[in-house]
Amino acid sequence: MKIAALQYSSRDDIAVTTDRAATLIDAAAGEGAAFITLPECANFLSASRDSLMAKAEHEESALFLAMARDKARHHGCWLSLGSCLMRHETSAKVANRHYIIAPNGDITARYDKIHMFDANVGDGKQYRESDHFEAGTTPVVTEINGHKTGLSICYDLRFAGLFHHYAKAEAEMILTPAAFTKVTGEAHWHVLQRSRAIETGAFVIAAAQTGTHDDGRQTYGHALICDPWGRVLADAGPTGEMALATIDFAEVARARQALSAWSSQRFFD
Repeated sequence: MKIAALQYSSRDDIAVTTDRAATLIDAAAGEGAAFITLPECANFLSASRDSLMAKAEHEESALFLAMARDKARHHGCWLSLGSCLMRHETSAKVANRHYIIAPNGDITARYDKIHMFDANVGDGKQYRESDHFEAGTTPVVTEINGHKTGLSICYDLRFAGLFHHYAKAEAEMILTPAAFTKVTGEAHWHVLQRSRAIETGAFVIAAAQTGTHDDGRQTYGHALICDPWGRVLADAGPTGEMALATIDFAEVARARQALSAWSSQRFFD
């Protein structure tokens, strides 16, 4: 299966970001990608808390979601909307929600980011996602073109237990869309993505935000596709538009026959 992990810079303007994402989806489909993945904050990245609360979309009327469903139908491809910033159904906070869309345009899975990015990484900004976002509670395994796939979002990457759960559930792919900061990306991005692939024996697909955003943050880019042995099959670098690779799911069985460390996991007080 040919996969594209897209890379772009979301703006504090849903219409502008929607147009940009639509153009890249078309380009990836033109390259023959059967599965196209988008980054965290795929629909917009707000300039302020007030903008976030004002612009978070309702699922039933979301411009970005409607565009993506139309593109999936038009191209006959699977889509991962790495995350969209959405109105939460039962909370005053916002949902950071990963959507999977089938080639017929149906939404087949939803995953709300479990681990909130509350950190001070030394880039002059304070990150307090728990102040604004309602954390998810449930891992999600879904099927994409018949292959079991685990869903995550950005900061989840640092929590190996979630990925071990997906390995035990026999996920062949794990999606790790992100808006990694430039500081943490330079230090940790590649090693964490490759480690999760090695630990789980699964393909890891990481669409990414890149560049300087309207709130002043800088994101790292380097959208990646990693194989179950931890090899980087494609890297979009800091300025590319997508990472493209054709993957062979037989590699999962080969990697897991060689190593299955998660199955021997021990926990200590």
